[in-house]
Amino acid sequence: MTRRRKPPASPLPPRDGIDPVRVRLPQDPDGAWGTVGDYLASRYGVERAAALLAAGGVVGVEGGVDGGESYEAGRYLWFHRGFGDEERVPFEVGVVWRDERIVVVDKPHFLATTPRGQHVRETVQARLRRELGLPELQPAHRLDRLTAGLVLCVVHARDRGAYQTLFRNRRVVKEYEGVAAYDPGVELPRTVRSRIVKERGVLTAREVAGEANSESRIALVERRGGLGRYRLVPVTGRTHQLRVHMNALGVPLLDDPLYPVVQESAPDDYARPLQLLARVLAFTDPVTGEPFRFESRLALAQWPR
Repeated sequence: MTRRRKPPASPLPPRDGIDPVRVRLPQDPDGAWGTVGDYLASRYGVERAAALLAAGGVVGVEGGVDGGESYEAGRYLWFHRGFGDEERVPFEVGVVWRDERIVVVDKPHFLATTPRGQHVRETVQARLRRELGLPELQPAHRLDRLTAGLVLCVVHARDRGAYQTLFRNRRVVKEYEGVAAYDPGVELPRTVRSRIVKERGVLTAREVAGEANSESRIALVERRGGLGRYRLVPVTGRTHQLRVHMNALGVPLLDDPLYPVVQESAPDDYARPLQLLARVLAFTDPVTGEPFRFESRLALAQWPR
């Protein structure tokens, strides 16, 4: 078995906290692309490719790339993409802990964790790179854009694998807090197990028949009138898992725009965030062996401290 070689390091630094796009020129058995410019035009459009090349924005390991250069399959190219306008999420990222290897932060509601789709500049990764002057900073895991709370980031790209492994091997204790209706008919605490599937292009995840692939431990912590504050501990990490399980119990999280009913696409309502907070992260540092336990400093709007 041949191991694929690791791509070379980018010769372009991040711009505005965003990494450049990396492209590896594919095989061309039919000889469709005589030059680098031909390939870029076929992939990104003639006008965009011409603009990138004219500005000297495309580089290879050896330096700037001319569109007339002969096509060479397997060659790596980098360039910075253009960004559309993004509305600034009007909340700050709070730093809970920082040392030479990791940064633990409180992500606000509505802010994406990493650049993806229409959310590029307005992400935890891009903001912290700019604000803290840490060009390699990367989150070691993801938190839904609509969920607030603790996110563990690594300062150097070389350390990301070690911390990602903690999450992959379920060696991180994660505890969430949610606010939903109080229903005396729902027996708690309990462990909820089900099979959850999430299809590409579909906003919601759903439970289906079959072997369980998700597990959540749910307990009622406190009641105030018709509302309850719940402790939610995900044993697994399926997409929207806690939201799906609370909805299945008949007590969906307050201000959830997807469960039980998908709301029509509309601008974010910053006054009504999803009532879900990643409150606790606990783990043993894979580099030093030091035990860590972090608690969020945020509070849910429907359950102020």
